[in-house]
Amino acid sequence: MNPDPNTTIRMFGVLYTLRRQSGLPPTARVFIPPEGRHCLDIAREVRLPVDKIEGVFINHTAYPPDRIIMPGDRVAFIPTGVPGSDWLSYSLRKNQESRH
Repeated sequence: MNPDPNTTIRMFGVLYTLRRQSGLPPTARVFIPPEGRHCLDIAREVRLPVDKIEGVFINHTAYPPDRIIMPGDRVAFIPTGVPGSDWLSYSLRKNQESRH
């Protein structure tokens, strides 16, 4: 028996469209244990093509898709090629560098 979902995952752009075309809702509810789960594992669980994911918003901050998501985080997957993504690339680089 799976634990109850505790986190909502949202999708933007083409990821939203791909979910809708597959007959799936544009949001998904997943269970994340107290120690968290890797972003791309969650993407696979909700049937997103990981090669089309450029980053992830977690609690209103953009990160690369190698992050750990914690229970209750506000999460939205960001597809590659988002218009005006210069700000996104800068934010992803900045957050990646701040972790080292």
